[in-house]
Amino acid sequence: MIGWVVLVIFLVIILSSAIRILNEYERGVIFRLGRIIATKGPGLIFLIPVVDKMQKVSLRLVTMDVPTQDVITKDNVSVKVNAVVYFRVVDSNKAIVEVENFLYATSQLAQTTLRSVCGEVELDEILSEREKINLRLQDILDRSTDPWGIKVTLVEIKHIDLPEEMKRAIAKQAEAERERRAKVINAKGEFQAAQKLIEAAALMETQPMSLQLRYLQTLNQIAAENNSTTIFPIPIDLFRPFLKLIDKEK
Repeated sequence: MIGWVVLVIFLVIILSSAIRILNEYERGVIFRLGRIIATKGPGLIFLIPVVDKMQKVSLRLVTMDVPTQDVITKDNVSVKVNAVVYFRVVDSNKAIVEVENFLYATSQLAQTTLRSVCGEVELDEILSEREKINLRLQDILDRSTDPWGIKVTLVEIKHIDLPEEMKRAIAKQAEAERERRAKVINAKGEFQAAQKLIEAAALMETQPMSLQLRYLQTLNQIAAENNSTTIFPIPIDLFRPFLKLIDKEK
């Protein structure tokens, strides 16, 4: 009786080591006596106990946070930059055989690449052309990890931490730029107003009655205000008929 119990336990142990179940997003790299014989999955996998060994690899997209890196830019400004890398395994065999730990290797490569790329450009380019730097980082990482069976799909710089003195300098620069734009807009407005005044003067010169109407409109506006003293400017054109009569009598 005891022998049957021992046999059953032995069979259960053998079956548990021989049967594996892989999810849809997993693949199993099978080693037989140290050599790769196949990549299987998903579903039910049968192994030869003791002889076969399997390492599971996930094919899902991996989101890896790149720790903050101290970077000295091309124009000698010290900044702190961090990023995030999105990648997935496309060749399970290479991911297991070509590199000892592809997650750690990709993380270290992303850190060194981030420092190298940001150190080759100036601070203004990092701040204003972030998309360009992201694409460059992705290209370098993708080419470097391709022998490992890894595809880098996206790299994004998350945060750029500037020194306090540099933040103040950028704030002053932005304020000066806003003042410059305000002065340009004001100058354009005065120029357009002067053009309109010239056009109005030319029109009034061809139509003398428009000048009289404008004069009456001005008087109406002055009379509507609460003024104790009102000065009425009288145009010389009103006296020209009388001056002509005086000249004729002479």
